Amino acid sequence: MSPSGSPALLNVHSCTPRSGRTVHSRCPDAELASWVVTQPHGSGRGAMARTSRIQGLRDLPVEARRKSVAEAAGLDPARIAAFDPARGLDASAADHMIENVVGILGVPLGVATNFVVNGAEVLVPMATEEASVVAAASNAAKIARVHGGFRTSSTAPIMQAQVQIVGVADPEAGRVRLLEACDELVELANAQDEKLVEFGGGVRDVAVRLVHSRAGTYVVAHLQVDVRDAMGANAVNTMAEAVAARAGEIAGGRPLLRILTNKADLRLSRARAVFDAETLGGPAVVDDIVHAAALAEADPYRAATHNKGIMNGISAVVLATGNDTRAVEAGAHSHAVSTSGQYTSLSRFEKDADGNVVGTLELPMPVGLVGGATRVHPVAQAAVALLGVRTAAELAEIITAVGLAQNFAAVRALATEGIQRGHMSLHARNIATTVGATAAEVPAVVARLVADRKVRADHAEKVLAELRAKSRS
Repeated sequence: MSPSGSPALLNVHSCTPRSGRTVHSRCPDAELASWVVTQPHGSGRGAMARTSRIQGLRDLPVEARRKSVAEAAGLDPARIAAFDPARGLDASAADHMIENVVGILGVPLGVATNFVVNGAEVLVPMATEEASVVAAASNAAKIARVHGGFRTSSTAPIMQAQVQIVGVADPEAGRVRLLEACDELVELANAQDEKLVEFGGGVRDVAVRLVHSRAGTYVVAHLQVDVRDAMGANAVNTMAEAVAARAGEIAGGRPLLRILTNKADLRLSRARAVFDAETLGGPAVVDDIVHAAALAEADPYRAATHNKGIMNGISAVVLATGNDTRAVEAGAHSHAVSTSGQYTSLSRFEKDADGNVVGTLELPMPVGLVGGATRVHPVAQAAVALLGVRTAAELAEIITAVGLAQNFAAVRALATEGIQRGHMSLHARNIATTVGATAAEVPAVVARLVADRKVRADHAEKVLAELRAKSRS
């Protein structure tokens, strides 16, 4: 059972192939996935960041920031040159990614600092249009550093594809027939991707469920596939299509849908961090953070916004690295539904024996480094280089740590000063720029907007006019 109360698909109706090796997705074997549980995060990484603490980064011009980030990451600046909009994704490359390309939409790309994940310094690229997200994640990571940063772990990279079989006269017997034919189905599926099998992946199990619907009872076979460092959609879809006809024959029905499920509850990532009580402001603040988190556990109205805060961080890193934001978001929100059917919070915040806040987060994280936009988009390639990850599990765990940091920052703000105060100065900068303030004028306009507690365009225009009139006199 996950912390959210959402169960993984239990292999009650599953088979274990007699040929080959089976890996239980919640307890991967040592040879295939020992790094998932036992290896420190930095052990497999490429250019490990020298430090994620960069003083004064926000005060530098954009080009100087890029240079500073590259230096802190131990990278040649040329390796992240694609972060320059003039050298990132061009129309020609975009035309090969999707259909009917007419242009490119730019999204701000920031770098979250202060992260330590399993003892390794990590600089985190985040693509988002929302002000305060990068700053909030960086601030939470700074607090977590007091007690060593974030600890993470993962299950094996198991993705599932479903084959729906309709019109089975004897569904229970059909289910058993499919389980009896487990070895045949596994062999047929694995033959579709010999390279994946060569790299230690492939089908690990076949589970069969009976799904009762308003239109009848369906026999649904699940191929549980270790996809290694891929997100895995193409691999499992190909396998499902390959076995569908034979599965239908065995079950005694007609195969219909054959596609992956984005409820990737066998591919979980976890993050944990301790947030120091004294740094937070004392026991009262700790208690209020726990109370705020408890409401999200109990109330789906609060949980929806609480989990949106988690996804603010997660989706930003998923997008920056060229992964599928919709797949990750669908898996996360489906995981947030408890066994009682109520939508609840994905994270948990508790008070430990020393009075500190302990935050934990567990959710599906189907991301990859092989294929897709991650291999095509030059900015995504640069983002992966900045992270220094070499496996999909490392990437997934960092993303989960960022989600926990983002969530903690939001809950802390809500439990203390309220969310608007943190947003105000950043939003004020956007407003000041919108009404035409120059770089030299922005600080003064922002200061007035925040002091007057009127972060609106009409007030910004008035403040800017007063400021310019005063400078002329």
